[in-house]
Formats: sequence, structure tokens, C-alpha cells
Amino acid sequence: MNQVYTLVVYIIPMDQLNSSISVDCVIFGFDTEQLKVLLIERDKSPDERLDMPSGSLKLPGSLIKDTDDLERSAYRILKELTGLDHVFLKQLAIFDRPDRLNNPNDIIWLCSTSGLQIRRVITITYYSLVRILKYNPSKTLLDKSYWIPVKKLPKLAFDHNFIIDSALKELRKKLQAESFGLELLPKKFTIRQFQNLYTEILGKKLDSRNFRKKIHKLDYLIALPEKERKVNHKPAQLYKLDKKKLSKPAKMLVF
Repeated sequence: MNQVYTLVVYIIPMDQLNSSISVDCVIFGFDTEQLKVLLIERDKSPDERLDMPSGSLKLPGSLIKDTDDLERSAYRILKELTGLDHVFLKQLAIFDRPDRLNNPNDIIWLCSTSGLQIRRVITITYYSLVRILKYNPSKTLLDKSYWIPVKKLPKLAFDHNFIIDSALKELRKKLQAESFGLELLPKKFTIRQFQNLYTEILGKKLDSRNFRKKIHKLDYLIALPEKERKVNHKPAQLYKLDKKKLSKPAKMLVF
């Protein structure tokens, strides 16, 4: 006896969000004084059950579209949520713990703002380093985007405090092994600003005398024949990085 089979075809909208994969961007910035991270305010949820403090902060991130690859999604989402564009992003890690959405409010917020039934989200994170002074925050950043000092982070949404801590550990490791992170310095900088960068990233106080002694051994640090201008203290000598020497194996500052 012949059987008749019915083929059912589901057509998925091209711009449908993937309910289980997201990207988050950890953007570190340095303003010559403090290491900061870029955060955004979480949108208000239409769900009345949600008990969430207004103005709660999170990393720039969102569920990806089924039509986008991960890297393209990261660049698109970062620009849409913060206004930052032409920022080099490097993949950090995958956060896939089954219990990472352990706050019921986070799940309610995700479901109500996306319109999807969400039980678990796997997040692929990207990070970048930018000089804050290179951007004009009043013109570059969108509303509800803020540079927050890493030392003063509040409790963030989801597991974003843990993600930032993980990114910071990676940055600390690379700073001392590869001098990765020196691009946060302005093109011309003082020794104090150089030391501030290490202090902020490593999260510990460094002895100024010992620091100055060590930097004189760095062949990629070039003293310039000029000093600071328009400062209310004794002008300090300015320096710059020799990018060619920095790209080669060199002596690193280890503390």
C-alpha cells in the first residue's frame, strides 16, 4: 500500500533573531588618568512583572541575526547601541555556562524585549582598546552610553561583571607579555601617564622610582624635544612609542 507523505516547509524571516546566541562587546578606554569600560543603559521592559532598577547598565550586546556571522554582528550591534564605528574588535571568549542566566529578571527582560522564548543564551564576546580622547563623547556616543571607570563598576545586568573581569585578566596578561594595550596611550604622553596606564590595568600601585628605572631599558620609548603645555604644574617631558620596534620582540615591563 502506497503511503502519502506531506512535506511541511517553514519559512524563517530573514531578519529573525537567534534566540540562543548573542555577542557582547567589552570596549576599554583610557583618558590618561583612568581605565574605563563602555556601558549602556538597559532598555525598559514592557513586562510589568519585571522588578528591575531603572537605568541598570550592561555591556553593548544583543542577540545575533540568523543572517549575520558573529563578527559582523558585533560591529553592527556596537554601532547601533553606542555609535562607535571603525573600532578593531578581537574575539575574547565564549561564555556558555548553563546557569549564566540565573536571575529570573534577566530571562523575563530578554523574552519581553525580544519577543522570543528564551531559556539559555551562549555569548561570544569581543573586546577592543580605544583612546577616549580620540573620540568626542558628546558627538560620538549615543544617548544612554557611558564610559564608567573599571574601579567603580556597579552591579551589572546578566554576568557582565564576570565578563569584564575576564577581559581585564586577559588584558593584564597581554600587557606584560606583549605590551598589548599601549595603544591606549595618546600619541604623545608623559611618564606619569605611562605609569597611570599600567597602574589602572594591573590594578595595583606601582613605585614611581622603580617604574622610571625600568622604562629606561625600553628601546621602543622615544623621548621628544618638547614638554607639556597649558598645565598647572611643572611641565613634564613628552614621549612617544616607536611602532616599528614595538612590533618586534622587546623588553617588557613586568611587575
